[in-house]
Amino acid sequence: MLKKYLLVFIISMVPLIELRGAVPVGLSGLWGDPLPIIPLYITCIIGNMLPVPIIFFFARKVLVWGADKKFIGKFFTFCLEKGEKGGKKLQEKAGRGLYWALFIFVGIPLPGTGAWTGTLAASLLDMDFKKSIIAVMAGVILAGIIMGLASAGVFGALGAIFY
Repeated sequence: MLKKYLLVFIISMVPLIELRGAVPVGLSGLWGDPLPIIPLYITCIIGNMLPVPIIFFFARKVLVWGADKKFIGKFFTFCLEKGEKGGKKLQEKAGRGLYWALFIFVGIPLPGTGAWTGTLAASLLDMDFKKSIIAVMAGVILAGIIMGLASAGVFGALGAIFY
């Protein structure tokens, strides 16, 4: 059982997969019995949030550093430009509700909208660290709830009822 907790912890830290992939793995019988839901969520949230401060404080510095390097420069420049452009667009649309927008962005369990991307956007926009972390964590919790319900078949059952 400890191996499965370690597995979901590590899956939660992987970009693009994050908690959204770890919760279904933990709830599945793929590698033995499903994990109890509360310890699973705690493990996945901790795993998903562990890289967040590092991303917030160092991602921009690494991207700026690598922007003029031979092999990685184009990709790093692309990431910087894309992040700043997307961040400015989000900031214009959200206005004062920028932290709510960050929460919703992270909370909707779609590829590319997780804690890694949300934290990178917050860093590129020079958002307040504490407020950003709270918004990202709340979004991670929301995404975990949505993925847990989806894994339990709740959305399929509702679709069958209303179809």
